[in-house]
Amino acid sequence: MYKIDPAQNRIAPLEAKRFGELGFTERKHLQEWLENCPQALAQGDGEELLIIQKEFDGFDDTRERLDLLAVDKDGNLVIIENKLDDTGRDVIWQALKYAGYCANLSKSQVVDIYQRYLNQKAQETGQPPANAADNLIEFLEVDGLEAAQINRIKTQRLIFVAARYRKEVTNTALWLSQFGIACQCFKVTPYQAGNELFLNVEQIIPTPESTEFMIGMVAKEDEEKIADTEQKQRHTLRSAFWEQALDAFSQSDCALYNNISPAKDHWLSAGSGISGMPYQLIFGKNEVRVGLSLQNSQAEANTFVFERLEAQKDEIEAAFGHPLVWLPLYNKKACRIQYAKAVDGYDKANWPEMIDWMVTHMTQLENALRDPLKAINQELKHMNFKAAEVAHD
Repeated sequence: MYKIDPAQNRIAPLEAKRFGELGFTERKHLQEWLENCPQALAQGDGEELLIIQKEFDGFDDTRERLDLLAVDKDGNLVIIENKLDDTGRDVIWQALKYAGYCANLSKSQVVDIYQRYLNQKAQETGQPPANAADNLIEFLEVDGLEAAQINRIKTQRLIFVAARYRKEVTNTALWLSQFGIACQCFKVTPYQAGNELFLNVEQIIPTPESTEFMIGMVAKEDEEKIADTEQKQRHTLRSAFWEQALDAFSQSDCALYNNISPAKDHWLSAGSGISGMPYQLIFGKNEVRVGLSLQNSQAEANTFVFERLEAQKDEIEAAFGHPLVWLPLYNKKACRIQYAKAVDGYDKANWPEMIDWMVTHMTQLENALRDPLKAINQELKHMNFKAAEVAHD
């Protein structure tokens, strides 16, 4: 690895180090880094991991504890084992034991484990704890925990992180992959250049050349079968609802959804005039919602727009006719402004009233936000951060 010196138009080699000689430890450093930056294990494929526990020891009749426990976007549990300068010979066996322990965890147990983790984090920061169920619903992008597929049979994954791998470890990881056990090995190397320290994280297993070892599709059983069936039914239901809703919008004064097609998702987006910040209709089992979702890829732009709108809160709410819910979500990329109504959403007899409510309140929301958004978009074009280079949809 080399450091670029643009001024001199030269590159200089960085010095590879061992964690031990730099004074770094497995628990206080490597584990802490990965807990707070799990995207280091994404390796450019866009995968997201949600850490739900660390040093988890909730196994019956054993005092063993795994380093980090996470959930991926498919609801699979991910066991993450960290070693510093050498994996040791027993890391595979250790991780397999943890995977076996975790395989029996039910959805409610996973939620409880995550809630305990959030409670502990809240104690450390002195802030109120977040809600585990709500976080999982948002992370998995489902409109209810009952539809989420969490820790399905034979879906547990293993991730190993170490500076050096013994051959018996890499060979076993590849062999296990042939039997549908998803194993990933990440090599971590610290580098030093003067007083600056760098960390390189590289996935070495599976490599592009070993795709035949990737985990394949597995048979669905019990809980996932029920969830799959329910999800398909919901897709059909949502498509039917959106078809009726879009027909009603086409006959209204609100033109936002004139060129939008019905979808199977529980949301329907329409452009607000600023890229990555759509108006959204939400159709859920227990509520319907209208709102503005600030979800540009650059979090700074979302915060900027949210704060400019919030500064005009009184005027916007007066124009809208109701108090709005303002969700800055500073620890996440997206911000939201919304207004909701509790309903029995899956009872089709309620749909005409729900759709009429959506049309009325989305029309009011667009009218209330149209001028503020136009003015803010002009400000965005003159900002320095990259996200400011947004254009009209």
